[in-house]
Amino acid sequence: MNADIPLAPDPHTATFLQHRPRLMGVAYRMLGSRADAQDVLQDAWLRWQSTPAERVQTAEAWLVTTVTRLCVDRLRATRTEREAYSGPWLPEPWLDRDATAPAADARAELASDLSIALLVVLERLSPDERAAFLLHDVFDSDYAEIATVLDRSEAACRQLVHRARTQVRREKVRFSATPDAARALLHRFMDAMRAQDHGALLALFAPDATWTPDAGGKVQAATKVVRGPRALARLAAGLWRVYLRHLAVQEVQINGTPGLVLREGGTPRVALALQTDGTHIHGIYAVLNPDKLRGL
Repeated sequence: MNADIPLAPDPHTATFLQHRPRLMGVAYRMLGSRADAQDVLQDAWLRWQSTPAERVQTAEAWLVTTVTRLCVDRLRATRTEREAYSGPWLPEPWLDRDATAPAADARAELASDLSIALLVVLERLSPDERAAFLLHDVFDSDYAEIATVLDRSEAACRQLVHRARTQVRREKVRFSATPDAARALLHRFMDAMRAQDHGALLALFAPDATWTPDAGGKVQAATKVVRGPRALARLAAGLWRVYLRHLAVQEVQINGTPGLVLREGGTPRVALALQTDGTHIHGIYAVLNPDKLRGL
């Protein structure tokens, strides 16, 4: 939020701040954009300010409903824009060190993280499917609550969650890697790129490995997903030799996965997130769109 919230908040404001992490969690996962999520929360805050307390039965339910509906409206309004997006779409990266990282509920079972792989799959769902799935499987809302939020019947919401969950499970492969193993693999990847060791790079990639670049047409990059160990090894070595080696490298956690932010004169130019099982790299997500790197 911005300076519009007083430093010594009144009870009405304090209630909003109490629920802000959950609201940010819903908004960021719905929109895949840090900036858009913050805009939605600002809009929700203004509506909360102008709503008399006696008209609100349950603050959390009112706020979650408002934020979710604002997100659904925004997704519907930008649908054409997103369909016309140049090249693959990736969410804005979120560094895990950020104290304002959007929270999920503790009892989330299927998708309790912020992984880029999950958000890419969610982008393929309809706005209502995405909202129903996130509220139920990530934020542990029951179907009665979801029906109120989406203004649909409970039966319809069950169908929305079922369809969304089926697609998520079909498209999103989950890997289990300890933090130490994931970091070690990241270091091996960096060492192999620096050494221009094609054999070492080739051995790091799983047979189904992919490299997904998101430049949004703003900078030069591949315009489609690159597939296969040989293609990825050539790409990684070439990018390092021509471009990446001139940038300052920062090791980070991006959306819950090991990654790198590469900067030029302090300005982030590339964010790379790795999807790994601890032994092989299954996916690399490369965000180059400068509009999506401003938050870093």
